[in-house]
Amino acid sequence: MTEPLWTLDDAAAAMGGRVVADASAPQVLSGISIDTRTLKVADLFFAIRGEARDGHDFVRDALARGAGAAVVAEERAAELAEAGPLIAVPARDEDGVLAAMRGLAVASRARTAARILAVTGSVGKTGTKEALRHVLAAQGSTHASVASYNNHWGVPLTLSRMPASSEFGVFEVGMNHAGEIAPLTRLVRPEIAIVTTVEPVHIEHFRSLSGIADAKGEIFYGLEPGGVAIINRDNPNFERLAAHALASRAGRVVSFGEHREADVRAERIVMRPDLSIVDVRAMGVALTYQLGTPGRHTALNSLAVVAAVQALGADLALAALSLAQLRPPAGRGARHVLSVGDGEALLVDESYNANPASVRAALSTLAGVETSGRRIAVLGDMMELGTDAPRLHRELAQAVEEHGIDLVFTAGPLMQELFEALPTARRAGARASSAELVDPVVAALRPGDAVMVKGSNSTRMGRIVEALKARYGATADQDLAVGRSG
Repeated sequence: MTEPLWTLDDAAAAMGGRVVADASAPQVLSGISIDTRTLKVADLFFAIRGEARDGHDFVRDALARGAGAAVVAEERAAELAEAGPLIAVPARDEDGVLAAMRGLAVASRARTAARILAVTGSVGKTGTKEALRHVLAAQGSTHASVASYNNHWGVPLTLSRMPASSEFGVFEVGMNHAGEIAPLTRLVRPEIAIVTTVEPVHIEHFRSLSGIADAKGEIFYGLEPGGVAIINRDNPNFERLAAHALASRAGRVVSFGEHREADVRAERIVMRPDLSIVDVRAMGVALTYQLGTPGRHTALNSLAVVAAVQALGADLALAALSLAQLRPPAGRGARHVLSVGDGEALLVDESYNANPASVRAALSTLAGVETSGRRIAVLGDMMELGTDAPRLHRELAQAVEEHGIDLVFTAGPLMQELFEALPTARRAGARASSAELVDPVVAALRPGDAVMVKGSNSTRMGRIVEALKARYGATADQDLAVGRSG
């Protein structure tokens, strides 16, 4: 029989709450939920107050759907007691239910013997987290953040969901403002902390790129004594990040990149349309591996994965073999073959989010696609760039030219800046929103084309991806090339 994630009594004790239930209430809690739409039977439901909704309004529904119990504020317990088992938690200055979840997260971290890793960075943190999950899962029971659950509720939610028997735990930690990472990394208490890179993302909340580096450097504050800080040696803020690490309880700093002084150094990266081949010297050990996701940025971040595996003392050769099977998740480079007319086109789904560095990386990847048709970029506004936003959008025109992108569609007022900076021959169409761009993009596709869609989450560029898949059908791409002969 599978061991329960928590018992009702243990969860209540960890959160400083009291059980409101009769003696017949089941003790077994098999999961944690904050959303009735995805809740499973025997989940512990947390009635968190959000900006738009109060989770207490969904407690009755959660219990009717089979939740094992619900965590509620003490002052709401009496009115909800008839709905089913509750854990009532004391009120605090903030949301008491969210604070209770943090208490459960602390207890989860305290009870585990798992090797814990944390990842942050302006670009690539989710991909690196997923690569670590993939690689370590081949070597032991691995728990990791779902999607991009990396904020003030996502991190404690992920921790509280971690089975006690886990052998590895991989946590993504994000931020929009200074001071947000420090309390999260102190919850996670990683043995290994990784910063993928520092770029002008969320720059509107910072005075400079150095400020972003300082905020990312907070991830080292939670390192366990003697832990390992893994930092991108190619980034101009390497020394600043290293200073944060050295001021922490880190036992050592390990660098990665193409820099000649990097501890885990890429000696050669061979880019192919469907994969990359990486020759690495990792702390003096020569290693060559194939990476199942294309793109130079992905190849460079794989060095951080190698550094982490080596720091853990895990099987490096097995990790190298696992990297060949890695595939990009939806919205972050996932590829689909579309049936267009009497041929095929390739859709590269990069719609999850966007910033200047990730758009350039996506354009580079699109340029590497082998195709008999056109390379088409469909780009939505990049948000949270502050007063420099118009300039940062215009400057993408250089990357479009360098990578030989044939046509560019844009959505939003900021991407209009890019559209107007492009030569007329590359302008495919510009609209105020992604909704208005759907029909022009769908109508423009021809056999042999490769189309890449990218934009910040709020621009909802994913609707264009879904429209293309619905109109032309879609299958997961195995060959990762369009119109290739031989």
